[in-house]
Amino acid sequence: QLQLVESGGGLVQPGGSLRLSCAASGLTPDYYIIGFFRQPPGKEREGVSCISITDSSTYYLESVKGRFSISRDNAKNTVYLQMNSLKPEDTAVYYCAASTLELHRLCPPTDLVDAWGQGTQVAVSS
Repeated sequence: QLQLVESGGGLVQPGGSLRLSCAASGLTPDYYIIGFFRQPPGKEREGVSCISITDSSTYYLESVKGRFSISRDNAKNTVYLQMNSLKPEDTAVYYCAASTLELHRLCPPTDLVDAWGQGTQVAVSS
């Protein structure tokens, strides 16, 4: 059974940086895509950035393009989200997610995610 564990959240000032990690255990070839979603207070969960396990193609939410970067370390079964130039509107609980959907350059719809991490809080405030 796939288990995803996030780490790296915290409180940061606007313009600052954080790096989220998602350690995956039990990852099998059934899974095609892995990435990060977020849920701001009072809002729906949305896909922020995802990476294809097969070809490493990536997707970014429009509002984070140029500021966030997703990467994988296959040897460690870990995915990273480097977040730079953080803004108050990036404040949210960030979740790692994986899906068996064969997607490229997309994040899966939330109802088609097969595994979720427990979430990590990111707060951007002065």
